[in-house]
Amino acid sequence: MAESKIERIIPAVAWLRTYRIGEFPGDLTAGIITAILLVPQAMAYSILAGLPPEVGLYASIVPPILYAFFGSSRALAVGPVAVASLMVASALGSLALPGSADYIVAALVLSALIGVFLLIMGIAKLGFLANFLSHPVMSGFTSAAAIVIAFSQLKHLLGLDIPRGARIDEAVLYIFQHIPEANTTTVSISVASLLLLFGLRQYLGPLLIKLGLSEGIANTLVKAGPMLVVVMMTVLSANMLWNETSGLAVVGSIPAGLPPLTVPSFDIALWRELAVSAALIALVSFVESVAIARVLASKRRQKIDVNQELVGLGVANIGAAFSGGSPVCGGFSRSVVNFAAGANTQLAAIITAFLIALSVLFFTPLFYYLPQSVLAAIIIIAVLGLVDFKALKVNWRYSKSDAAAWVVTFIVVMAEGIELGIVAGVVISLILFLWRSSKPHIAIVGRVGNTEHFRNIKRHSVRTCPHLLAIRVDESLFFANTRYFENYVLSAVVDQPDVKHVVFICSAINAIDGSALESLEQLISDLESAGVTFHLAEVKGPVMDRLERTDFLDHLKPGKVFLSTHDAFKELECA
Repeated sequence: MAESKIERIIPAVAWLRTYRIGEFPGDLTAGIITAILLVPQAMAYSILAGLPPEVGLYASIVPPILYAFFGSSRALAVGPVAVASLMVASALGSLALPGSADYIVAALVLSALIGVFLLIMGIAKLGFLANFLSHPVMSGFTSAAAIVIAFSQLKHLLGLDIPRGARIDEAVLYIFQHIPEANTTTVSISVASLLLLFGLRQYLGPLLIKLGLSEGIANTLVKAGPMLVVVMMTVLSANMLWNETSGLAVVGSIPAGLPPLTVPSFDIALWRELAVSAALIALVSFVESVAIARVLASKRRQKIDVNQELVGLGVANIGAAFSGGSPVCGGFSRSVVNFAAGANTQLAAIITAFLIALSVLFFTPLFYYLPQSVLAAIIIIAVLGLVDFKALKVNWRYSKSDAAAWVVTFIVVMAEGIELGIVAGVVISLILFLWRSSKPHIAIVGRVGNTEHFRNIKRHSVRTCPHLLAIRVDESLFFANTRYFENYVLSAVVDQPDVKHVVFICSAINAIDGSALESLEQLISDLESAGVTFHLAEVKGPVMDRLERTDFLDHLKPGKVFLSTHDAFKELECA
């Protein structure tokens, strides 16, 4: 029992106890490949967040190790990601100048706050909150965020000083007005990097397979493409000294050494100012991480614990705050690479963190001449895959309301910013949920032939009786829809004057709240005044248990509770 409790608190104990030596080659390979992918990504996303590049590297050391012990997914790769980095920049942009000491202090506070929110949610078992961000909302949000991210990198691609905080339309106008001032060396590096990254991503894999390599090895080498481009452009930049001769912006000096121990500021005013942003980033990070973790776990018939994921991500972000890192969560492309490369456990993440640590200890001087435009190109190629207009098309055909949620979220993010966009997404998700629930599907049913099956009279050829009305509601009854149900029943009785019995089929009813209970009692009274008796059929056990704790069944008399619809039809003489 004690071991079980330890495993629930520290899931790593479970896989460490059963770890087999045969799993190590896969973990080692995945750890190395993910590290190769993560080094340029971490620096790029750190710059996207307005932070020095080393902050992204620091966030890729301690936080993933902490998640490896406290997270429930065995394949999720945790670190800086594009959307969260953009939200960090949005949250901190009005507080301090990006890259300044005050900005970094605020970023550490933000990491700590995100961690605290996630940890509290995990301890309180609030994993269900992820359900309030529907897939159409998340798709619209990430699609718009990806476009915003791409436009935010134009200043690095063109070498223009686009005003900080400019909207997309303002950025485009500024570019048109100042395009003659673009740095030609920077533009050349940007175009070459974009073409190389795109070409490697699209064509290198098939080429390697044609040359005889296995699909797995070919795909693995493709994932090293960003690092290859980084090496090529850094060598070229260092040899040509374009930063001195042509004004090419480079990464510059990156402090060597392991992440320092940092203590977030305890400025209450700053914590209060960042609280809302931290809560939104925590929610988005959690939803994104859980979605990826579920997909990967299902491929190996494993399971994840959403509440433990909250704890794992919370501890990881608190670790980032105390090790000089930016906020972290599970990255989609990074996790897929980690999984495809053979990761069996979180030991792969620990190996990745170890290799990143070696990089910051010994190799940071090599990044001095790395053009910032190359990192911008890496970001753009990475995020354009997040733009999903196909989801809008599918939702439009299947559910206009889901398509509306996608469109509203997308437009608000594009027009008003990341934070308002995600709030709009949550609000419209709740409104659509209440709207759908307020008008549940209701069917009048009849008997199929001489069977004991009952189906919707509008969809099937069934037998009914003029004195009996059998109604099925495909939704639990609660305050938002009980009036709709009551009006439907009364209208149906008015339309069929020969009805003497109404059978309410409760097969789809999982709960009846207090408002609905009161409404049912009033409905029974109204029907009784009209000479109609109300009955229940197929009531689920938990619902019946609650009804028996009230005097509802006394109000129901002379109506009865039938075990099945067939029993009701038989006793009420509708054979």
